[in-house]
Amino acid sequence: MNSFLGLELAPPLLRAISDEGYTTPSPIQEKSIPALLKGKDLLGVAQTGTGKTAAFALPLLHRIAANGNKSLPRKPRALILAPTRELAGQINDSLKAYGRNLPLRSSAVFGGASIRPQIKLLAKGVHIIVATPGRLLDLMNQGHIQLDAVEIFILDEADRMLDMGFIPDVKKITAALPQLRQTVMFSATMPKSIQGLADGLLKEPVRVEVSPGATTAEKVEQKVLFVAKEKKRALITELMTDENIERVLVFTRTKHGADRVARHLEQSGIKSAAIHGNKSQNTRQRALDSFRSGKIRALVATDIAARGIDVDGVTHVINFDLPNEPESYVHRIGRTARAGEKGIALSFCDHEERGCLRDIEKVIRQTVPVKEDHPFHAADIANYFGQSKDSAQGKKRYGKRRNNSHRPRRSSRKAA
Repeated sequence: MNSFLGLELAPPLLRAISDEGYTTPSPIQEKSIPALLKGKDLLGVAQTGTGKTAAFALPLLHRIAANGNKSLPRKPRALILAPTRELAGQINDSLKAYGRNLPLRSSAVFGGASIRPQIKLLAKGVHIIVATPGRLLDLMNQGHIQLDAVEIFILDEADRMLDMGFIPDVKKITAALPQLRQTVMFSATMPKSIQGLADGLLKEPVRVEVSPGATTAEKVEQKVLFVAKEKKRALITELMTDENIERVLVFTRTKHGADRVARHLEQSGIKSAAIHGNKSQNTRQRALDSFRSGKIRALVATDIAARGIDVDGVTHVINFDLPNEPESYVHRIGRTARAGEKGIALSFCDHEERGCLRDIEKVIRQTVPVKEDHPFHAADIANYFGQSKDSAQGKKRYGKRRNNSHRPRRSSRKAA
């Protein structure tokens, strides 16, 4: 489809889309919007950066506006659940941008911020609530919100809900929803537990999948750098001398690790900040705003804190620590190469992380090429991993010629 005009969205929405600078729907939008406008349940399998927020936000705004009902105190007509406060805030920002020409009100409610302003907004009445599970349950238990008027329920990033242990909370919330409703679920991966949740929530859903589950963005150039654990900070400093690394998101496994890396980068003269669960919401928002505006070059984050970060122009993702959960790798590198742009993902792998790398390659169904042209290349780790250039596996990973090492490798057909 060449234009949003063919999706039969309301003129006020089309004007807002045009104001945002969009002209052509992405594949996930083209496949999802017609089904959602018809009121069908939908299961969407899509990575971050594919335009999935607009895929559910636009038909949601269209349908709520078309019904023409006024908002009721403490009784939203649509509910969107998101795993993190950052993602909830960004979804609400998108709703406000796309719905700027509509007489609709939306609000985000999440922890880490004062509950009183959120209670006041709910008392005034809003059409759409975007919420994290914990804060929503608090508001429900205190009687500040009722879900019996919800017509449309959207569960975003369901696999991350699972990773963060929110599924019991999600089930408590869905039990309070009307049986007669439209339900939408999006997930980047589809493990059995998420498929089971979908089976219980969705009724004869349309399934939309823009790429195979757990594959990585096609335009992300991936490399692994074998390095001793104690040399990682020296390596990231060396990498940051490359001016092509204009805006980089760095992932660590722990909160303290994020602080240490950010502090090290700052001491090396690289403007940086860390975000994680121990930071206040205001501190996290300031760091994110500075990263988005270009005041800082590197944002160091844990998986949970980074979930929902939607910043244009992230040129690189650096996995300072490999994730324990291989699916998290997919989410991490999806922070770059967004909106059709290219991006580079560099992953450090020390001796203890060899198993993590193997698991990642099983999930993404491809071999990550090695980048060894750096001063801290750990040949012993590479050789132990079976990746010396002279080995059969090494030839597969490194390629016949060094300047071919960036090319994608043949995918394995074995299941993850």
